[in-house]
Amino acid sequence: MRFTSEQRLDNGVLEREFTLGEIPGILWTPASAPAPLILLGHPPLGLRKMYPRLVARARHSAAEGFATATIELPGSGDRPRLPAAEQARADLRRAMQAGEPVSDEIVDALVLPLVDKSVPEWQAALDALLSLPEIGGPVGYSGGVISIGVRLAVVEPRIVAAGFFAGSFVPRATFEEARQVTIPLHVLLQWDDEGNDRQAALDLFDAFGSKEKSLNANMGGHTGVPQSAADAAVQFFTRHLK
Repeated sequence: MRFTSEQRLDNGVLEREFTLGEIPGILWTPASAPAPLILLGHPPLGLRKMYPRLVARARHSAAEGFATATIELPGSGDRPRLPAAEQARADLRRAMQAGEPVSDEIVDALVLPLVDKSVPEWQAALDALLSLPEIGGPVGYSGGVISIGVRLAVVEPRIVAAGFFAGSFVPRATFEEARQVTIPLHVLLQWDDEGNDRQAALDLFDAFGSKEKSLNANMGGHTGVPQSAADAAVQFFTRHLK
């Protein structure tokens, strides 16, 4: 891991950009250290586009004493495109514009290669982050493409709690993996999300094998998440990471 820039934000939060090989990322640490770590997942839209939302989540978490970090997903930002994913996105757009159902084949082609490639990168980032003296563990995962979070919850024992954002396209294989998830979960669902298959989100929640899981459902569309939902997510991580 090589740090490439740093700046001090409000309330003593230190923001540092880094590279891990050729993977860009950002680490935010509170003034108090060492701090438990939350990995900030996000959709594959690029860190530059997602930065305002990511830094808002990082500041909110830092106020409660958490460090947060994120990395650029494969095929996003300035990283090389993934031809198969680009083709799947084109197929997805065509189906949606034609008012046709999105097939399982399109969803699998769109999501599963991203999961397969990104999860080992998240694990490598976690190796590097946990070697820093300002990171004390334990570790949580928050947000992002839900299929990535599910895979991480299954294969990465250092992640002890996860907060998922329902609403991504979910491959069939993810429902099978969800049954293997046993860590505490907090799932946020926007009830009127125009891009979300509500029933699929509810079915996935039902599939999770965790004994402790909660569903925070709120009225409103994709961008209408209330502040109370963000507060509830931080309270969840406070219970499980501190």
